[in-house]
Parts: sequence; structure tokens; C-alpha cells
Amino acid sequence: MNLIGKSCLIITGEKSGEEHALSFFKELKFNSPDTKFFGVGGSDLQAQGVELLYNLKDFSSWGYSGVLFKIPFYIKAMNRILDEVEKRNCKVAILIDYQSFNLKLAGKLKARGVEVLYYVAPQAWAWKEYRVKKLSEYVNTLFTIIPFEKKWFLDRGVKKVISIDHPLWTTYEKELRNFSSNIFATESKKALRLLLLPGSRHFEVALLLPEFIESLKLLAKEIPIVVSIVKSSSVSEDLYAPFNQYFDKIYCNEELISALSEADFALASSGTVTLTCALFEVPTVVCYKTTLLNQFIFEAIVRYKWFISLGNIVQNRLVFPELLQDEVSSYNIVSHFKFWYYNNRDYRELKEQLKQTKNLVRGEGVDIPQYIANVINYSYAKKPDSFS
Repeated sequence: MNLIGKSCLIITGEKSGEEHALSFFKELKFNSPDTKFFGVGGSDLQAQGVELLYNLKDFSSWGYSGVLFKIPFYIKAMNRILDEVEKRNCKVAILIDYQSFNLKLAGKLKARGVEVLYYVAPQAWAWKEYRVKKLSEYVNTLFTIIPFEKKWFLDRGVKKVISIDHPLWTTYEKELRNFSSNIFATESKKALRLLLLPGSRHFEVALLLPEFIESLKLLAKEIPIVVSIVKSSSVSEDLYAPFNQYFDKIYCNEELISALSEADFALASSGTVTLTCALFEVPTVVCYKTTLLNQFIFEAIVRYKWFISLGNIVQNRLVFPELLQDEVSSYNIVSHFKFWYYNNRDYRELKEQLKQTKNLVRGEGVDIPQYIANVINYSYAKKPDSFS
């Protein structure tokens, strides 16, 4: 008999995962008010009432080399989480993205009779397709956020897949419904408004921002520009400080949409932000750069040869130029901006393509907070393995 009451584990190992959780968590709490939530998250989830066993900052690592050094920590954390699951007689877990850790955890939870809801499917279509078998064995419901994913996973044996609105649509629905895109006119003689989005991780900003600055200096020799930047609160100001003289306007994370609404073009690190740029119809050059060690490991293990930015993945075509590793140079970056600037027809065609992004990130209309609440209620009313 459960003397503690209903409980639900939630794991968000990265900030993006916490943002996914926040898109449904408030309503979930309303729909299941007698459930205690615990697990891994950040300050925002903690403020919403989640009891943190670990802050997601503890889980932060990047690349293969970073993960290797933290293996002892991850093993200890997984054991502690499983101990808490048993102590609390927890019957439902919401695992959000963070696939390397969460897939291992899913198997151990399933063995303990816990219903596993996996929110944001692992990108098994990109690499490690063998993970599909684990998903089919361990996961009660898989939630997908990219248009083609539902059919892809169903075709490979995952029994229950729900296509949901991409969390960015959920987060920015009001703004997107009222959104009117800017059309930059070369003949206006106005300065081009260029937004820098160098990333939310230390290594991204350290590797990309100096190259971004060299690019805007080169571009400014030919085209008048006004430069803005979104600074991440998770990145030390020391990385931005040497370049502050080049920024006409500085935004914080929470002002991203305002920054995009005032931008003609963007220069961005690869990540979720590239889909935000596509949704708000801002032509963007996407850059990706990593350490030589991580590049070597990635090329040795992964055979992925498709797009790297979510804006392109969702569109299933190259709408944003992608520059990888040595391709990230001021010459290449400036070439793309000059092409858009001087070829108004191609620029306007790109803007038309970007308008379609909003329709591509919509799911099948399932009420996710109510669905999860139903799973929790059913799991405590009957045997967990009877839920379907």
C-alpha cells in the first residue's frame, strides 16, 4: 500500500528539456493536483513544485569526451533515482529527451513496473537506430515533435506514438498567431539589422563568437549593419566582454522573440534556436563547431549525413545554409548574407518557404497534460502493466 500518495518521476537533463516540460507541466499539476513530482530539473521546474533530486546543472556535459568523465556521477545518480522510485512507490515516469541517460533509465524503470512516458523522441533516425527496439520494449507512450517521426517509429515497431505540437509552438503560439514578418528592402538604404545567436553553452560561444565578430566586421565594409546579440545567462560574461563594443543592442534569453522581431537576418549556433528563427521567418546562417576530439569521435562513430539544424530538419530541405567546423569562416558567412542582400528574389522566396514552418510543427491535437494525468490516475488504480 502506498502511504506516500501518488508520485511521478520527471527527468530533464538539459535546459531544453526543462523548457519542454514547462510547456505542459502547469496544466498537468492542475489535472493531477494530488500527485507529487520529483526528479531532475532546473530552477523553473523547482519553482513549479518539482522536488529536485539533482539540478540539471549537475547533469550538464557536452560531447563524448565530456560524458566519459561524468560516467561515475551518472551511475550514482541513476541508482539514487531508482532508490527514490521504490521508496515513493512511484508508478509513472516522464523522461524528456536526454537520450543516453534516459533510455538506460527507462529499461530499469520498466523492470520495476513503472509506466514510462518518453517526451521528445530520441533522434534514432539520425543515428543509433537500434534504440528503436529499446523504445518498443520500455516505453508506454512515445511523444514525437518532428513531422515525419510518428510514422518512422510506428513502422519500426513502437506501439504507441503520439505526434504533439512542437514545444516552441506551445511556448510562442500567441506571438506566432499575431506575427507579421519583416521584409527587408535593399533599395530602402536602411542598415541591415543582424542578430547574433552564438549559443547557450560555454564552448559554443567560445568557439563561434570570435568568428561571428570577424564576419560582421567584414560585412560592414560593404553593407551598413546594426548588430544585436542575445546573451545567454548560462554563459560567463567574460566570453562576451571583449566584443561588447560591436553590439548596438543586447538582449537576454527572455527577450529572444523581441530580438527576432527586430532582425532582418540572424547568425546562429546550431540548436533549437534555429527552429525559432524559422518560425519567426528570419533568414539565418547556421554554424556548428566543436573540439577536434569530439569531431573525431563523432566522425568515427556516426554516419549521419542529413541536416543538422532543426529549421532544416522540420522543413525537410535546406532553407538555412549550414556551415560545419572548418566551413565556419567570415568569408563563407558573409557570402551568404551578401547573396540574400543582393538577390531580392531569392530572399523573398526564402521568406515564403519559412512561412510554412508554423504548419509543420503542429501535432495531432491530443491534450497532453490530461493524457499524462490519466496515465498517473490509471496506474495507481490498477496494475501498471494493464495500461494501454
